[in-house]
Amino acid sequence: MATLRTDLPNLAGRRILICRPEPEASRLAQQFQSAGAQTHVFPLVDREPLPETPERRTTILSLDEFSHIIAVSPYAARLLLEELDTWWPQLPAGLKWYGVGAGTAKALAEYGLSPRKPDEGWTSEALLKLPSLSHLDGERILVARGEEGRELTRKTLEARGARVTIMPLYRRFCPDYTSVQVDLALDQFAPEAIIALSGETLNNLIALCANCSHNLYDRPVIVPARRIADQARVAGFNAPVIPGSLADNDIVAAVAEQLAGQDGGSGTAK
Repeated sequence: MATLRTDLPNLAGRRILICRPEPEASRLAQQFQSAGAQTHVFPLVDREPLPETPERRTTILSLDEFSHIIAVSPYAARLLLEELDTWWPQLPAGLKWYGVGAGTAKALAEYGLSPRKPDEGWTSEALLKLPSLSHLDGERILVARGEEGRELTRKTLEARGARVTIMPLYRRFCPDYTSVQVDLALDQFAPEAIIALSGETLNNLIALCANCSHNLYDRPVIVPARRIADQARVAGFNAPVIPGSLADNDIVAAVAEQLAGQDGGSGTAK
């Protein structure tokens, strides 16, 4: 029998549905299990690398012409670094590296870089507040991201005078689950809280709820930012919760606080 960690909130017997992609989902599940929770990993977004194109290779080979390199997620950072390993045994000096959030910055730091990240927050809005991205007259910026993504970063940086190149490295898609798998996750498991750490994940969850008899709208749903929380409320979720950060321990703490508050009749969603 697993020993309950005393340095974590007590979630003994609580049922947590984790809808983030792998491998992050299983890592987070282990943290919840250490706090005594039961978990069901049910990714509602999957990812796969995009094949290399001549345009992308040209961009990689001209890396030394850029001033700033932004990775929007840990997955984007890892794919970019793998590609750079092939073409740049020694990276050009003088580049400023950025991670949108601590997890992405950590992926860059593990490669030996010294990335910049927002002092507070883990969104594009927070990143764009960094002083080094405020005045960019003619500077070239590379943004490593998925095939589709928010245009806020590109539009804002271009408005500040930058020349922005978007490098799509992967595509996101919703896994094709059978009705049996959906029923197991949403009905039989009967989650008491749901982890949905992107707008796309939330949209896919909403679509599942709309197309079946399962109603999860009265359960706390953990979302990454106020924009997604507003989206959840519009969809009908009663208790969207924004954690203190997207670190695993902060996500666990946010769930524990919300469930404890509900038990005591005083739960509050951020």
